[in-house]
Amino acid sequence: MKKINVGILGMGYIGESHIEAVRRIGYCNLYAVADTNFELAKKKADFYGIEKCCSSIEELLNDPKVDVIHNCTPNFLHTEINKKIIESGKHLFSEKPLSKNYEEAKELLEVHKKHPEVVAAVNFNYRMNPLVQDMRGRIERGAIGDVRIISGNYLQDWLLYDTDYSWRLEPEVSGISCCIADIGSHLMDLVQHVTGHKITEVMADLATMIPVRKKPVSQTQTFTSAVPAEYEEKKVENEDYGAVLFKTDKGARGVYHASELCAGHGCYFGVEINGSKASLRWNQEENDRLWVGHRDEDNRLVVRNPNNISPEGRSCTALAMGHPEGWNDAFKGNIYSFYDYIVKGDFNAKPVFATLEEAANIVRLTEAIVKSSEKRRWIEIK
Repeated sequence: MKKINVGILGMGYIGESHIEAVRRIGYCNLYAVADTNFELAKKKADFYGIEKCCSSIEELLNDPKVDVIHNCTPNFLHTEINKKIIESGKHLFSEKPLSKNYEEAKELLEVHKKHPEVVAAVNFNYRMNPLVQDMRGRIERGAIGDVRIISGNYLQDWLLYDTDYSWRLEPEVSGISCCIADIGSHLMDLVQHVTGHKITEVMADLATMIPVRKKPVSQTQTFTSAVPAEYEEKKVENEDYGAVLFKTDKGARGVYHASELCAGHGCYFGVEINGSKASLRWNQEENDRLWVGHRDEDNRLVVRNPNNISPEGRSCTALAMGHPEGWNDAFKGNIYSFYDYIVKGDFNAKPVFATLEEAANIVRLTEAIVKSSEKRRWIEIK
């Protein structure tokens, strides 16, 4: 089989995660990396033994050897770069969000319609945890009855201090939201993917708990805990805390909160789904475990086991029971689902990865949540 030549644009924290995931997929040849910081890109290329190193998206687009481009750039660049990749005829795997706002998202959807030969995905990677897919299969088969209540949270602590800073706090780079767009979006995608429901109304309370932060004069990487030696005080506009009530198209009610100000939480992402027969609860920090709750029989703790997991879960698990699979395995599994879809070539089949349409809906939900907090009322998503 001819391998798929892959180019990765953006060599920050998440770009390196893409490098490591792609290198684990047999279909792929990691052919090129690119970054406007050429020195950084060259360092990564040399370290991983990557053939080509570029300083711009144009170099990747103009190279006929490149079949797929991963867009790992900051949010404000997503629309322009994703559009160029789609129009070039190369397949696209983009980091989320799809775009800074819903108007830009709709523009990208129109561009994609003109290039149906392009497979395009957005990286909502938590979908591909084996027990998340197991939850999805259980709900589809009616094991928990009708979904009634959905609750969850996503807690981190990398913005806990006023010396912590990120471009995600800046609307001109990130868009109008920080914690909802960055981490709350994962929860909204996961619950819709797992339940088959669509969020149709939201009521939100967003807050900027640290209104002034010390922005480093020199560039730092996401999740670093180093206190900057030189900084400037900067007023923060985007939220670092958010709570959202929501309703779905099938009559369920839900609530979640998200924040990067929660000490001791590196990546605490949990969801519980209560049905008319049973409940399911999962947290990615213990992602080999799924709690199943009952009223008239004992509750159960399901441990991931490839020998008896559901078909949905089996498709994205590789290790034997007792060998924990983690965040990077689900990350790789999501990217693998994208390449597997390309190789199989049945583009009429519904993919398990997040499509541009699904990612655009998350952008629209994020805008509705921000509007709801500003207006202090329910907002309907039509």
